[in-house]
Amino acid sequence: MKFLSLAWVVAAAAASAGSSSSVAPRASIPNKFSWTSTGPLISAKSDGRGIRGIKDPSVVHYGGKYHVFASTVQDAGSSLVYLSFTDWAQAQHATFHYLDGKGRGYRAAPQVLYMASQQLWYLIYHDGLAAYSTNPDISDPAGWTAPKHFYNSVPASVKKTLGDGAWVDMWVICDDANCHLFSTGDDGYLYRAQTSITDFPRGMGEPVVALKDSKFALFEASNVYNIGGSYLLIVEAAGSFDGYRYFRSWTSESLSGQWKTLASTEQNPFAGHTNVKFSGAAWTMSFSHGEAVRTNVDQTMTIKPCGIEYLYQGVDPREHGDYNNAAWKLALLTQVGGCGSN
Repeated sequence: MKFLSLAWVVAAAAASAGSSSSVAPRASIPNKFSWTSTGPLISAKSDGRGIRGIKDPSVVHYGGKYHVFASTVQDAGSSLVYLSFTDWAQAQHATFHYLDGKGRGYRAAPQVLYMASQQLWYLIYHDGLAAYSTNPDISDPAGWTAPKHFYNSVPASVKKTLGDGAWVDMWVICDDANCHLFSTGDDGYLYRAQTSITDFPRGMGEPVVALKDSKFALFEASNVYNIGGSYLLIVEAAGSFDGYRYFRSWTSESLSGQWKTLASTEQNPFAGHTNVKFSGAAWTMSFSHGEAVRTNVDQTMTIKPCGIEYLYQGVDPREHGDYNNAAWKLALLTQVGGCGSN
């Protein structure tokens, strides 16, 4: 993946403006968002590993600490890193634990969650397939199991539509009966598969298309959250302004139901350069692959509609080139105003 050409971003803008019609969501979820952003809080360390950037964060606040999992950007390919700290001001000083001890190879885009019925932490990620590891103790970086897979190969329904895309960015969320695996293809398709909570992680069915748009308007990095019984979907898109990334959003009453547009344009995004303010000069124009800070850490992925904090990856706007080799850094968005109103 590379930063985008003019033709790409023009197509993205047209697709975003012309996608599915807007339908008012439940009052508990606002349809307009505003944010303030910190400067970079976590960046690559000079520790001899040749890492240029940190990206794709997953974060929970548990046991009095923030626990952050992320992808690393380096010549040898992407791997995973874990760090924990009690305050965001300490984040860059926290020890980086590189999770490459049990089977080496490409791994990226982690999501951490606690499966309450199993009393196990799960780390969901992609390594060419949809992978996961488990650990009884989130704070023990050596406790993660070697990778296992939901499927032995790329499912036929995904292969059919991938084209020149890639099957990436897996996300698990469970309702009362089932666990749902969302994923994207860098091709305008959002996929969803499911298995029962009692069978999870086994028995994941054939993925179906949950949402479809143009390649650039529905690109990657999907998140799905439970907010007051409704569901909020966030997907990264490529914008019309130099291809800078931003987040679109949708709502649904069911994880297997129809997704209705919420804040889903570049002018009215979930988060993007049009609705994020900085205390000083803007250090980035890209608001890319991130995740809400969760204090409810279980498989329901429940967050509140107000005061959302969202950890995202950004990059210096003067840097152009290969997306996967950019010097991504992590910063924190804080939602301001607009809560509980439409």
